[in-house]
Amino acid sequence: MPRSSPGLWKRARRWLYWLHRWTGIALCVLFAIWFVSGVVMMYVPFPSFRAAERVASASPLDWRQVRIGPREALERLGADVFPGELRLEMTGTEPVYRASLSGARRALSASSGEEIGPIDAGRAAAIARQFTGAPALRTELVEHDQWVVTRTYARMAPFWRVRVDDGRASDIYVTKRTGEIVQNTDAAERFWNWLGAVPHWIYFEALRIYQAPWVQTVIWTSGIGTISAVLGLWIGILRLRLRRRYKSGSASPYRGWMKWHHVTGLAGGIFVITWTFSGWLSMSPFGGFGSGDAPAIAKRYEGETHPRFAAPDLAVLAASARGAVELRFAHIDGRPTVLAVDQDGAVSAIDGISAKPARPAKRDLEALARKAVPQGRLVDTDLLREHDLYWYTTGDARKAARPVPVLRMTFDDPDESWLYIDPETGELLAQSSKGRRTYRWLFSALHSFDLPFFLAFRPLRDGLMILLSITGLIVSVSGIVVGWRYLVRSVR
Repeated sequence: MPRSSPGLWKRARRWLYWLHRWTGIALCVLFAIWFVSGVVMMYVPFPSFRAAERVASASPLDWRQVRIGPREALERLGADVFPGELRLEMTGTEPVYRASLSGARRALSASSGEEIGPIDAGRAAAIARQFTGAPALRTELVEHDQWVVTRTYARMAPFWRVRVDDGRASDIYVTKRTGEIVQNTDAAERFWNWLGAVPHWIYFEALRIYQAPWVQTVIWTSGIGTISAVLGLWIGILRLRLRRRYKSGSASPYRGWMKWHHVTGLAGGIFVITWTFSGWLSMSPFGGFGSGDAPAIAKRYEGETHPRFAAPDLAVLAASARGAVELRFAHIDGRPTVLAVDQDGAVSAIDGISAKPARPAKRDLEALARKAVPQGRLVDTDLLREHDLYWYTTGDARKAARPVPVLRMTFDDPDESWLYIDPETGELLAQSSKGRRTYRWLFSALHSFDLPFFLAFRPLRDGLMILLSITGLIVSVSGIVVGWRYLVRSVR
C-alpha cells in the first residue's frame, strides 16, 4: 500500500462523517415527518374525486329528458376534433354532456341543447345538494386551495367551494365554468391529510401551486436524504465491532442517543435507503423510465376518428343502457362505441351506430392489438382471472381500477409492450412497457410493499411497514437529538 493511502483514507473518513453529520442535521426532522406521515397515508389517502366515486354516487340517467344525441352535442359545441373525453351523466336533475376539447372542459345540456356557461353560486349549491342530499351552508369562489392545487385543477379553475350540512363538514368543489363536481373533502379527511399526505409530499399550497419549484424541492430533499442514509449506514458498519469489542463490551462505541442512532441505523438502514430512494425516484429526476410508444399505440387502437360521433336512435340507446348512470363515447378501431356504466362500476359495450349491445370477439381484439403495435409480434394472449404482480389493485381511490378478467396481450417490440384489454367491451384499459415494469419494482414495491402476498394479508403488510417506519423514526429522532446537542456545543 502506498505511504499516502492511510492519510488519504483518514481524510476521506473525516469527510464521510462531516457530510453525514450536516446532511443529517439538515434533514432529520424531515425524515421523522416522512416516517410518521407515511403511516397516516396508509389509511387516509389524499382527497380525490375519481371516476369510481363519481359513478357510485351518480343518479341513473333520466332518458325522458335526453333530447340531444352525441352527434348533435358535438355539433353544438363546435368540435373540430373528437374530444379526448365525452360522456353523458346527470348533473343535479339535468342530463349533461361533458367534453374535453383542446384541454378545456365544456358542457352541454342533453335536454335543451344549450351550452352550460358560467354557473352562479345558487346553482352550484343546488348541484352540491343533489350530490350529497344535504343543504348548503355557504358557497365561496376560489381559484385554488390546499385540496385543488395541482396543474390539472388549475385548468378547470375557478371553483365554487360549497360547504354542506352533512354532519361531516364536507366541501364540494363545483367548477364555475361547467358545473362539474371535481373534488370533495370532509373534516376528518382534511385533518388527517395535514398529518399525512401534505407534509409527506411537501404539498403545502404556497409551494405546490408552482410546479417546477415544488418538483425540485422534493427531488433535492429526497436525493440528499438518500445520500445521507447511505453514508450513515456506511459509517455504522465501519464503527461496528462484532469480534474485537470495545472496552465496554459493546459492539458499538457509542452511548445514549448516539447508540440508539447507531444500532437502529444498522437495523433499519437498508429500509431507510430504499424508501427514500424510491421516493426520490417517484419524481422522475432523469425523465423517468418511459412509457414506450403508449400515446401512438392508444391512437392506433382507437383508429380513425372524426369530429362527430354517430347518431344512434335515442330510444334504442335508452333501452340498451337501462340502469346506466353514465355513458362514455369512444372509438375502437374507428368504430363508434358507447360504454355504459352502472352504479356498481360495471361497464357494457353498445354499438354506437345501431345502439344495440355489442361484445367483441377475441380474434378481432387480437387483430386490432397487432395493428396498434406494428413494431412487434403478438407473442401471447392471456386471460387474467386474478390479479398478478403487474395488474393489481391496492384499494387506493386515487389509482385507476384494474378489473378482472382482463386480456393481457404481450408483444416483442423494442419496448416489450403489454396491452390490457377488457374482453367484454374491447376497451384498451392500460398499457405497460419494460420501463414501467422496472419502475413498478423500484418504486411501488420498495415504497409501498404492494406485492400480492402482502395485499392479500393486509395486516401483515401494515404491521411490517409500521415496524420499519418506527425504526426509521427512532433513527430520525435520535439524529435530531444528537444533531441538536452538536449544534449547541458548537455555539458554546
